[in-house]
Amino acid sequence: MRNDRHIALKLRKKGLSYSKISTELGVPKSTLSGWFSSQKWSQGITDDLTRRANYSNHNKFRRYVKQRQKMWEVWREHARQQARMDFQKLMQDPLFVAGIMLYWGEGDSKLENGQVALGNTDPDMMRLYTSFLVKVCAVPRDRIRAFAILYPDLDETTCLNFWSKATELPKSQFTKTQFIRGRHPTKRLSHGICMARIGDRRLKEKIFVWIDLFQREYPSGVDS
Repeated sequence: MRNDRHIALKLRKKGLSYSKISTELGVPKSTLSGWFSSQKWSQGITDDLTRRANYSNHNKFRRYVKQRQKMWEVWREHARQQARMDFQKLMQDPLFVAGIMLYWGEGDSKLENGQVALGNTDPDMMRLYTSFLVKVCAVPRDRIRAFAILYPDLDETTCLNFWSKATELPKSQFTKTQFIRGRHPTKRLSHGICMARIGDRRLKEKIFVWIDLFQREYPSGVDS
């Protein structure tokens, strides 16, 4: 028996992988596989090494996920702190107050999805909302996406032109129109519903803080 094979056998029986043995002895892994792969005891070592590697990778992934979660929570907390710092100054701006009230009543209320989204049938309301995003929240106008929700008998082109003008968003920023399919496929709304949104968890964290602070600033005064 070759001397390096004899040493490799001892190392393998100690539970070392082909990679480690190859590094230590300079024997190619293909050679080691030819020596040991047909041996049941060696296959048992391979199975055990695979299980341990999978367990280690699983733990590494869990640690990675926790680190990412911690990083994002720090990032979100920074957004919330910034919102608290800016609140009193922003309260002097009527557009800020109007935008907060509008979002409180009509906006998407699920924080986790990160979608700052609002829909309505009123063009003035949608104009105010997009102005709030751009002028108060400093959202670049070209990041805002919109779409229309229409009854089938409404003319899509006419409605998109209408909502594009109302929101001051180009038609290129309108995504696929959704049509209402129901028992009454006739128009009840002149131009349907417009939805405007932007994916921005940081901004949504701020808006939720602003709404909460506004409630504290102006409590309802209704006894519970």
